[in-house]
Parts: sequence; structure tokens; C-alpha cells
Amino acid sequence: MIEGADQAQEPANGAVYFGEETKALREALRLSQEQFADKLHYRQAQVSKVENGSVLASEAFAEAMDRVAGTPGVYMRLRAKLSKQGHPEWFVPYITLEESASGITDYSCTFLMGLLQTPEYARAVIRAAFPRETADQIERRVELRIRRQVVIERDAPPLLWVVIHEAVLRACVGGRDVMIGQLEHMIAQMASPHVTVQVLPYRAGAAPSHLPFTLLSLNDTPHAVYTETPTHGGQVDDAPGVVTTAVGMFDRLRMAALSEEDSLTLIRTIMEDHAT
Repeated sequence: MIEGADQAQEPANGAVYFGEETKALREALRLSQEQFADKLHYRQAQVSKVENGSVLASEAFAEAMDRVAGTPGVYMRLRAKLSKQGHPEWFVPYITLEESASGITDYSCTFLMGLLQTPEYARAVIRAAFPRETADQIERRVELRIRRQVVIERDAPPLLWVVIHEAVLRACVGGRDVMIGQLEHMIAQMASPHVTVQVLPYRAGAAPSHLPFTLLSLNDTPHAVYTETPTHGGQVDDAPGVVTTAVGMFDRLRMAALSEEDSLTLIRTIMEDHAT
């Protein structure tokens, strides 16, 4: 995805800002992190991560804060607003769906999708797309992309099913070390029961789609399709005919791709090729 920060409205770091508000609430209640965590029904380590801004609080976390503070919806609305900051307007509808999706199905044929990227890989992809931006601007875009991964790190994440063209894995994005780290990260993600990765090998021939796309499901039902163009950004389309076409296309991609086990074997082979 080519999403990035809206440079016309450069915001403060949303995760840090929400973390400061979380700490302010805890201190106003005169609670230690451990006591606050007990009231929220979260672990102290999670409260610490939110307070120091290393992650943006989940919707459920913000809802728990409203319960403890007696502020119906205040922290939920703040969290929702901050989660959208920095993204261009055309990308916000996708972010909203991604956060509430029960399933995310993606075909990657140019770069790996953002939810699977390491910061180093994301940095290389973004730098290639925005070669004239400063290091700080690039880092802001990287932070926005990696922040979205909280979706698949929560206790009840959506089912993420990704079909990746072999060419994506063989492209040396950011150099050998970056690619090795990226593939190691992906292999670790594949151990999750909530993540399925299949590789579409070169030998499969012409792919059912020559462009990347993402299918999002709500309540386990296909709901909308997200696509991008290099010049006009992206769009979400929930027209029934478009969704039906995308479902059929992805079914064909799954059938043409390797099994999960064979995909894992090929990914490890490609990782060794990058190393040598």
C-alpha cells in the first residue's frame, strides 16, 4: 500500500498523545500502573506500553478507560480520532474497516502488505516511493504503518489470509539483511493460528490478478474491496458485484498458490538465497 502521512496536516504522534492522557487519568485517580491495570482488566505491561506511547491503545482498552473514568465514549472517541491522524483522507475509510474487520484477505504482488512489514522493510518501501522527503518525514510514515499492526496483535484479531507472489519475496528490498529480517518476521507470524500465508510461485504462470487488492470481511461476511492506483491513491468499494468478483478472484489465487507447508518451505529457501 502507498498510504502515507498527510503532510498538509502533520499531527503529533497519536500513540504518545494518548499515552500521556492515559497516564494523566491514572495519576488523577491516584493509582499505580498495577492498580490501574487491575481496574481496566489488563496486564500492567500493556498499561506501560500504552503510557509510554510504544503502541496506540486498542478500542477495547479505550472503552475500559471510559468505564473506569466514568466518561462514556470520551476516550473511545479520542482514540478513534488519533488512529486516523496523519493518514490521507482517501485512506481513512480503509483504516476504519481494517480496525473492525473480522477477516482481511490480501493479494500482494508488488510489496508485502503493511500488516506484515518490519520497520526496516517499510522504511525501504516508503523511501523508494518518496525519495525527496526528509528522514523525519519518512520515519513518520513508517510509524503510521507499523502502528496499524496492533490490529493483528490484539487478543481477538481478524483472520489474516495473504497470498504473496514469489517475485515479492525475491525482490531485495532494502538489502539482504532487511529481506532476511523481513522473511524471518513473516515466518514467525505464520505460527499464529490467525495468520495464513500462501506463496504464488513463478511456476503457477499467469496470476488471476495482475494488481494487488485487499478484501475485508465484517462479521465473517465479505464486505468491501480496497485497491490503489499510483496516482490517485486508494478507494474502498462495497458494491456487491465488486465484492463477489474479488471473492472469486481470491479463490482462484488460493487454488493456484502453494499450500501453507510448501509456502513455508519456499520462504525459507528464498531467505537462504538472500543470505548467499
